[in-house]
Amino acid sequence: MTTDDLRQQFMQQGLSKKDIAANPLKQFETWYGETIDADIYEPGAMSLATVDEHAQPWQRIVLLKLFDDKGFVFFTNYESRKASQIAVNANVSLLFPWHVLGRQVKITGVAEKISTVESLKYFSTRPRGSQIGAWSSGQSKVISSRSILETMVDSMKQKYADKEVPLPPFWGGYRVKPETFEFWQARDSRLHDRFIFRKDEDGSWSSERLAP
Repeated sequence: MTTDDLRQQFMQQGLSKKDIAANPLKQFETWYGETIDADIYEPGAMSLATVDEHAQPWQRIVLLKLFDDKGFVFFTNYESRKASQIAVNANVSLLFPWHVLGRQVKITGVAEKISTVESLKYFSTRPRGSQIGAWSSGQSKVISSRSILETMVDSMKQKYADKEVPLPPFWGGYRVKPETFEFWQARDSRLHDRFIFRKDEDGSWSSERLAP
């Protein structure tokens, strides 16, 4: 079955109150699995939106590396622009743009650093080139030319030539703890199905249908 066939199947099937999971994480897990089964490139690619100290929104694509009932985890340089903005305002949003299948998932929540142990566990699985790259790039800092970056990479390669690359103290993960989920399913005539989940004070979830 092609992705076009799947898109049409999902559009005809739609998303109804009786079929959507009561727990939004379970619904996300189902959709994420269907995206993987459809062989969509980088299904974990998500837009991360943050806000700076001047209330200016910023967005960029990051990769989802882990999700569970505690939240959604991505990794970055803790001295990057996004990290600086999260330090000022930890409220963020995520968007999974699975438009090939006529789907989107929007998540709002609070970002917090994960433990060093968790970051080290993931860092140790990265390709060596990516480990060296983490040490070499002052992410979001202005550089006058690419040769500066390449020189730093060569320096780090020499420094760790005969040893394991350690976890940089300025690099690690964030976990976005969700407070809302919105599941968006494309339908004919732009009459899309949209359901929003909100976290209640007792930790349970309630859902409502939104007009397209």
